[in-house]
Amino acid sequence: MYKRQSNIMLLVSLVISGAIFLQMGLYFISKVAGWSIRYNLVAVCHGWMKTFGLSSLGYVLDILVIYTLFITLWKIGSQFYHAVRMKKRFEQYREIRLTNDMNRTYGEGQDACIVISHPMPLAITMGFIRPKIVISTGLMNLLTNEELHAVISHEMYHKEHRDPLNIFLMALCSSTMWYIPILKWCNQNFRIVKELLADEYAIEKQQTSVNLGSALLKMLKVSKYEKMPFAYASFADTSVNYRIDYMLNPLAEIEWKLPVKSMLLSLTIFSLICALFIYALVLA
Repeated sequence: MYKRQSNIMLLVSLVISGAIFLQMGLYFISKVAGWSIRYNLVAVCHGWMKTFGLSSLGYVLDILVIYTLFITLWKIGSQFYHAVRMKKRFEQYREIRLTNDMNRTYGEGQDACIVISHPMPLAITMGFIRPKIVISTGLMNLLTNEELHAVISHEMYHKEHRDPLNIFLMALCSSTMWYIPILKWCNQNFRIVKELLADEYAIEKQQTSVNLGSALLKMLKVSKYEKMPFAYASFADTSVNYRIDYMLNPLAEIEWKLPVKSMLLSLTIFSLICALFIYALVLA
């Protein structure tokens, strides 16, 4: 059930945002290169505004397009800059022997984990194309072998499903397309669902939720998490209340309360875009 919900949230966000990004990109290129793009929605908006004597609003539309494209490029650039910078820092503190041991034990012959020397317990998955699990020596000293196995299994789910990339795409869509509020709801709940799925995977691996639950509680007691400036999947800083409820009662499902107002507003905006597209086809 949760897997289907996460896929729907991701698909809805990518389809809505992708369509708008494509139109804005084509419009921007047409303005810069002087191309004539016949079915561009933003260009149709301009035509409507001129028809109804609202040509001055065209400048507002230009600002929105430029702002959206600029923020998108800025966030993508910032993501790669901070991710590369943090990766270099992790390499400096890399424990080679422990990393090799961890990969032999849990990596199934792959270079899946990196162990760093750090006193604070840390367990995250980072990277888009080839995600890596980063574990700190502080975490290894805090947890038992069974608890550590549960945490790594949780992060293995994120790694295998490339969740850092999905989390970044969802956050990018919701932050740049702020005028479609349903994207923000999808982004928030997508992260919750992904953590529950990772917990489910770890529990299935060990056939018990005891180790995962005790590891989570230990990390919550000693850790003070600060958000890092790049996309990643972390074990103990997301959706804690939902996850504890799930561990206590795995058979119970979360009742998602759909934001009616946000849905109606988003549907109105989306319908307007569809109407403009149909109008463009009729004029062809």
